[in-house]
Amino acid sequence: MENPTKNNVGDTKISILNCIDLSNPDVHQSVSLLKQACLDSGFFYVINHGISEEFVDEVFSQSRRMFGLPLSEKMKILRNEKHRGYTPVLDELLDPENQVHGDYKEGYYIGVEVDEADPGAEKPFFGPNVWPAPELLPGWRETMEKFHREALEVARAVARIIALALDLKVDFFDQTEMFGEPIATLRLLHYEGKVSDPSKGIYGGGAHSDWGLITLLATDDVVGLQICKDKDAKPQIWEYVPPLKG
Repeated sequence: MENPTKNNVGDTKISILNCIDLSNPDVHQSVSLLKQACLDSGFFYVINHGISEEFVDEVFSQSRRMFGLPLSEKMKILRNEKHRGYTPVLDELLDPENQVHGDYKEGYYIGVEVDEADPGAEKPFFGPNVWPAPELLPGWRETMEKFHREALEVARAVARIIALALDLKVDFFDQTEMFGEPIATLRLLHYEGKVSDPSKGIYGGGAHSDWGLITLLATDDVVGLQICKDKDAKPQIWEYVPPLKG
């Protein structure tokens, strides 16, 4: 559940999560911390992942440039059947049982670039990306493609620790049908500022569990992300995850 709020989180619980340091030479410690995190909740921080803070800041800046375009321009690059492109505010409804409207966020999907003439483009979620016109956002595509590549390498590094935690070979997830030819979607998100009000069914992003193997979430310094460590609990307990620089 992603809910933009002011930095004062009031009485809501703050989540304490394990921190996985990808530069740690003690692999056994990393495996132990990750395994504990996955058994406890499925959530953890990842630091020293190799993506520079300066580049992450540039990605956020470029993301803001795209979302700042007039809606008429963004609608020209609307999400297609391959799930590539722009999704407007209220387009997605993650928790229909509790939400009155869709999510108060807009997004942009980018995947692994597969040429339309390539036979692989016939598979679901594979194909060419949808890009803003270069004259509208110079350098935007190149920035996002680089971030996609670097984030995928972080995902591979985390997956190797997961493999060891499962007593599998370290390269288990590097197989062709997994990270060898991954779907690997990069999703840019912009919350337009409407503060969530669960009593009225209004959410920045409704409660959900992600599909796939790993979600890597880069955040800004605005408190808003919440997690529920036990979705079967009655009532569910939602905890804020404090942003951690880097």
